[in-house]
Amino acid sequence: MEKLPKIGLPIIVGIVLTIIIIAKSAVTIGSGEAGVLYKTFGGGVVTDEPPLGEGFHIVAPWNKVYIYEVRRQEIFEKMKVLSSNGLDIQLDASAWYKPDEKNLGKLHQEIGDNYLNRIILPTIRSAARSVVGRYTPEQLYSSKRDAIQKEIFEETKKIVDDQYIVLDEILVRDVTLPPTIKEAIERKLKQEQESLEYEFRLVTAQKEAERQRIEAQGKADANKILSASLTDKILQDKGIEATNKLAESPNSKVVIIGSGESGMPIILGNQ
Repeated sequence: MEKLPKIGLPIIVGIVLTIIIIAKSAVTIGSGEAGVLYKTFGGGVVTDEPPLGEGFHIVAPWNKVYIYEVRRQEIFEKMKVLSSNGLDIQLDASAWYKPDEKNLGKLHQEIGDNYLNRIILPTIRSAARSVVGRYTPEQLYSSKRDAIQKEIFEETKKIVDDQYIVLDEILVRDVTLPPTIKEAIERKLKQEQESLEYEFRLVTAQKEAERQRIEAQGKADANKILSASLTDKILQDKGIEATNKLAESPNSKVVIIGSGESGMPIILGNQ
């Protein structure tokens, strides 16, 4: 009985130590995350193996696991940039990005978990200044927003693709011009719209006038051809033909159609 406490104490200590070691060694990686393993006595960051996936993992207590979110993320950014003529433009943009999961170890080793501020944001700002500087405020306000969005995305992607980062899209949310410039552009656009509407009405009126002229000319030409074809002989023959049909009617009538060769009227009729 006296030996039981002496035997039980090491067992209890061992159990406690085991629990502490397991607690230190257990790593749970959540949904949409991945872990980079750092081996303290084994060469540092593991880059030649896939990162740790979701779920429960046991690692040596002297090693570390750095957890990254690998789902798509979005960052919003407001930037002050200059147009081609040196005017201040405020550009509101957002970017969709995520780390390249299969190269997560290299990303952690070469850049670190603050890759958003170290790589993505500086690159977007630089690309935005370069792209917007090619356009006038009028182009930015009216027709070139899709173009600058595409160019900023392409210039940014060329850089971040080599930094173990996946850039899915850059969206230009808003382009804000100085109020005086915006008002001047809106006046000019309104004048251009009114001018286009006037030109449209003018062209429509010209086409209608041309249509009426062609229609009138066609009717005149048809009448001219008809008049030229109606000779005295044709008119006389048509009159006789019509009169004969009328004379054949059972109703009593007398029809005088003109003079014969003797100068006397030709009378057709029945009683």
